[in-house]
Amino acid sequence: MAGDEQLLAAIRKRALGYEASETVCEYDADGSILKRKVSVKDVPPDMTAIKLLLELSGVETEPDEDELEAERQKVLELIGEYYKNNGGNNGTR
Repeated sequence: MAGDEQLLAAIRKRALGYEASETVCEYDADGSILKRKVSVKDVPPDMTAIKLLLELSGVETEPDEDELEAERQKVLELIGEYYKNNGGNNGTR
């Protein structure tokens, strides 16, 4: 379906961010162009589009309990190493 592919491409574009050009023209009384200004705007990635794209692709976005516990252990180990290497100094004076 071409419509589905276009929709997915639009969501992907919005999720990744893009540049858009905007042209502003000034006209005289006769309708002739006096000035033309073209500016390029950077459109940042959109979090809602990112979430939708991840959902549509089937990627699991939330970690399960085992992944959270493994990440917690890594953080605790890093904190322990930091305190061991810095003599227990927590950065305060």
